[in-house]
Amino acid sequence: MTKKRDRTGEKPICRNKRAYVDYAIGDVFEAGIVLVGTEVKSLREGRANLKDSYGTIRNGEVYLEGMHISPYIHGNRFNHDPLRTRKLLLHKREIRRLYGKFQEKGLTLVPIRAYFRNGKVKIEIGIGRGKKLYDKREDLKRKTDRREMERAIKERHR
Repeated sequence: MTKKRDRTGEKPICRNKRAYVDYAIGDVFEAGIVLVGTEVKSLREGRANLKDSYGTIRNGEVYLEGMHISPYIHGNRFNHDPLRTRKLLLHKREIRRLYGKFQEKGLTLVPIRAYFRNGKVKIEIGIGRGKKLYDKREDLKRKTDRREMERAIKERHR
């Protein structure tokens, strides 16, 4: 099963569908990720999950916690740990900017999607503030209203 490339030429691996539902995402960064061989092979098969993952900053470096990459099917005893902590590769000024935002109360690093770009695995990570239940309801109401307006305009033009 091959996945189609999106309009930017990137081959998608997986998306965090709950990211924009549970968080108000601000700045978004593209980061490389440090992987071992069997992880890359497993990612090429699309066997990854970003659902419960998050980013942390330790010792001036950014790490991705909780990203699940299934063990490679044809791997041997040297297969990788599916939930291991993986280092993200960012420029120093990006890390400093992330660290400054990360120190604010209520902000977290949320991985949005993983994809291949020029044969390298990239992670799109955003700075998000957790939404409260009333924020989620408001977004749902706004989305429903927009959909109804578009439907009314479409009916009027018929």
